[in-house]
Amino acid sequence: MLATLARVATLRRTGLLSGPGSRRELWTGRPQSDTDNMKPLEGVKILDLTRVLAGPFATMNLGDLGAEVIKVERPGAGDDTRTWGPPFVGTESTYFLSVNRNKKLAAICDVFVENYVPGKLSALGLGYADIDRIAPHVVYCSITGYGQTGPLCQRAGYDAVASAVSGLMHITGPEVACLTQVAANYLIARKEAKRWGTAHGSIVPYQAFKTKDGYLVVGAGNNLQFATLCKIMNVPELIDDCKYKTNHLRVQNRKELIRILSARFEEAMTSEWLHRFEGSGIPYGPINNMKNVFAEPQVLHNGLVMEMKHPTVGKISVPGPAVRYSKFKMSEARPPPLLGQHTTYILKEVLRYDDKAIGELLSTGVVTQHEVEC
Repeated sequence: MLATLARVATLRRTGLLSGPGSRRELWTGRPQSDTDNMKPLEGVKILDLTRVLAGPFATMNLGDLGAEVIKVERPGAGDDTRTWGPPFVGTESTYFLSVNRNKKLAAICDVFVENYVPGKLSALGLGYADIDRIAPHVVYCSITGYGQTGPLCQRAGYDAVASAVSGLMHITGPEVACLTQVAANYLIARKEAKRWGTAHGSIVPYQAFKTKDGYLVVGAGNNLQFATLCKIMNVPELIDDCKYKTNHLRVQNRKELIRILSARFEEAMTSEWLHRFEGSGIPYGPINNMKNVFAEPQVLHNGLVMEMKHPTVGKISVPGPAVRYSKFKMSEARPPPLLGQHTTYILKEVLRYDDKAIGELLSTGVVTQHEVEC
C-alpha cells in the first residue's frame, strides 16, 4: 500500500494527477519550497473513518509520512478512545492522543481507510463498490478483525481478542499487544506502566475471564457495549449503577466490577458464552490452543493455511498471508529453497554466466548447487 501511495504522491507533485481546482506546475525534481524536507506522502489526502486503535494507528503513520489525514468522527461522542482513561490530561484521553496526531477533522481524497464491521458502510453507500464507482482512483483500505466474508466476519475485533483467538495468548499468557498508548501515558501524563495481565489499564471490562472449562476475552469499549454485556450476563442492575455509568468510573471501581463479572463467567462453559455473545457487537473470543486455532471456521474460510510440496520432506503446511486484495489471488506457494538449490539457475538465467564460468565456480567451491532428486 505504501508503494502505491508513494506513486500517487509523485503524480500529485508532477501535476499528472490533480483534482478539481488544482493547477499544473512544472516539477523540477526538487521540492517547490524553501526546504528539502519533502515527506514521501506529501500531497496525498487520506479520508479516515477509523476508530479505536488499528485504523487510527495506521492512518497516523501515513500522516507522519506527510499525508493529509482527514478524520471523521461521530458528532458529540467522537472516537471511543476519547473516553478511555485514566490517564487524562485535562479532559483529553492520552489513549486518543497516542494514535491521532497529524490529523484534521472533517472532497477529494486519494485514500479511504475504514475499520467498520463488513457491510456497515455499504449500507450507508460508502462501501468499496460505491467508492469505486464514483472515484475509481481511490485506494480503499478496509481493516477488519476476521475478514470481509465468512462465518465470523460480523464479529468486532480488538487486539486482545485477536491474541486470544489466534493462540498467541495461549502461549504467552498475559501480554500487551501494542505499547503505543502505554508509552503515551508516560510521555504525556508521566504515568508509569503497570502489569495488568490480560486486562487493560484504561478500559474496564477488557480482559480474559475464566469460564467453567477455559478462558474468554471480552471487552466493552463504550457505554452501549457495557450495557449489552450486562444484559447478556443477566446483571442488568449494573447498567444504571452510579459506580459504572462511564468507562472512567468503571476503571476507578475495577476490582468490584471484575469480581462480579468473574463470578458470573465461571457459571457457564466457554461454548455457552460464545453462543450468548454471538451477534452482540461486543468484541469477544476464546483463548485458543493451536489445535483450536486451525479448526476455527474463519481460519479455514480465509485460507490462512498454505500447503506446499517440499523437495525433501514432502507435503508441509504453513500460515498464509493475512492481507487480501480485491483483484489479486495468491498463486500456488513455492516451498522454502534448499541450500544452493537455485545456484545454477540464478547464475545462468539471471546473471547470464556461460556454462564454462558456472562450471569453474562449482569446481573450485566458490558456489554449490544442491541436486534435487525427482
